[in-house]
Amino acid sequence: MIRDYFRVLRVDLATGRGRIEEIDGRDTQAGGSGLAALLFDRMGFPDRGWEDPAQPLILAIGPLTGYFPLMSKVVCAFKSPYHDQYAESHAGGRAALSLRFADLDALVITGKTRRPSCLVVGSRTLEVQDVPYLWGKSVQRTGRVLRNMFVGSGHRSILRIGPAGENRSALACINVDSYRHFGRLGGGAAMGAKNLKAIVILGDASFELPPGKAYAPLFEKIYGQLTATTMMDKYHNLGTAANVAVLNRIQALPCRNLQRTSETDIVGITGETFADRTLLRNTACAGCPVGCIHLGFLREKFKEPNQYLYRQVTYDHEPIFALGAMLSVLDPFQVLTLLETAEKAGLDVMSAGVALAWATEASDKGLISAKETLVPLKFGDAGAYVQAVTHLGLGANDFYRLLGRGTMKAAEHYGGSDFACVLGQEMAGYATGEVFFVSQALGFRHSHLDAGGYAYDQKQKGKEAAAAVDFLVQDEKARVLLTSMVACLFAREVYKEDLLAECLKAVGYGNLAETLDDVARRVQEMRWRIRLKTGFVPESVSIPNRFKQVVTWQGPVDAEYMESLQQAYSQRIREMGKPNV
Repeated sequence: MIRDYFRVLRVDLATGRGRIEEIDGRDTQAGGSGLAALLFDRMGFPDRGWEDPAQPLILAIGPLTGYFPLMSKVVCAFKSPYHDQYAESHAGGRAALSLRFADLDALVITGKTRRPSCLVVGSRTLEVQDVPYLWGKSVQRTGRVLRNMFVGSGHRSILRIGPAGENRSALACINVDSYRHFGRLGGGAAMGAKNLKAIVILGDASFELPPGKAYAPLFEKIYGQLTATTMMDKYHNLGTAANVAVLNRIQALPCRNLQRTSETDIVGITGETFADRTLLRNTACAGCPVGCIHLGFLREKFKEPNQYLYRQVTYDHEPIFALGAMLSVLDPFQVLTLLETAEKAGLDVMSAGVALAWATEASDKGLISAKETLVPLKFGDAGAYVQAVTHLGLGANDFYRLLGRGTMKAAEHYGGSDFACVLGQEMAGYATGEVFFVSQALGFRHSHLDAGGYAYDQKQKGKEAAAAVDFLVQDEKARVLLTSMVACLFAREVYKEDLLAECLKAVGYGNLAETLDDVARRVQEMRWRIRLKTGFVPESVSIPNRFKQVVTWQGPVDAEYMESLQQAYSQRIREMGKPNV
């Protein structure tokens, strides 16, 4: 139903009770990122720690969810265990459509249960079930049990954590419907701190499609752009794994803990090799016709002759970079094995891979030994890394528990801060140059998707800090608008502002459609205001020396230019996040 307010289910885990709240702000916040910020601003506690049971865990969708293709994401907002500041993480799967079918714009979870629990919500359902028998179980085992407990159609979504989240690792993710994740900044630990093993969203209601003549032809037009043109071919065919060979060719692929930016034997883990040797099938998030999720296979032989078990493991560029190139693991099946191990533990694979790359170089330099790592770490030794990933997820000793708080935390204790590949959090898989490094280091989510800094590095002419920062601010604003809808960012070349306005009018949100630029700016500023209020100091962000030693196709990184970028971007962040008068 189209409405000019948000319908929010607020659940207190301590009591097991919830209530529906109708919250104004549709025409000013849109949904998604804007709604999550609005809810945290009202219900969060900037001065309390991330583990405080009163801190909210927020799931929010947008006004176009369920109505148009690729409006398939959910924004998860929380106070991050990584830096104890306001954070967002985004994921696809079925969660967005499940929330729409449950007639909810957002779910806000506060409190803490006494025992490990599963929260079940729907349009007619709210219960908190004790599930102590799932505590300590892998993400996969938990998913199998919950699917049998809560049998449902494609409108059911299951979110769960693994041992890493239970152990409150800042590298822990939330698995969404097996193949998608709220990956970055420790959402899994935010759930673990609430003794919340899983969330099951039952899309047990229905919703009407918009009346009038505008909606159906507009849907067909957009569907055609996404499926009958070449606009989305990259994502369906090789997927983002195609970036591995491209970035390697231009010396912009982080390899061997960023000791170099290309690998002579990279062919073993390119997107082409994964497709030729490992690809089992493609799948998609609910409401998406593209099919960008690539599932590779691992084969395990049984004792009986000619009997095999096939296991499906997702891959794309960032996981291949993190558990492949960064560790010098150059066999696709070894990378898939590492990815599966991280999945079982409930670890963000990007952070896990970068953390272990630092640990390997620290071992090479004698800063740590097998006493800390429990298994000797050597670049290229996939078998050792399988054990290390498991130890990291379990927090097997003091070293792994400290590393689980973030690579820089471990580096500050053991040494090696200069080669810790951390840009606010463990880096993403791009070593394109100064603009990207500053963009991720200072960006709101410390994510490569905050703004296209990696693209700017490849297209820029000259080194003008003001122009680069203008680009980052404007590009972030455009992406914030999409994440308030909440659209998959792969569709950003399709869903430009004019088309978004047309979509909103066709659905019935005419007022919102008329003010999209103002909405995007307002949400962008509000997010920065909350981030600064919870402790972010952009001027204090330190970019490790390793990034100043990088050499790309353009030559050595210009440290002076990078410093000027950081100063200029810090100033703009302060301007965007200044308190309302």
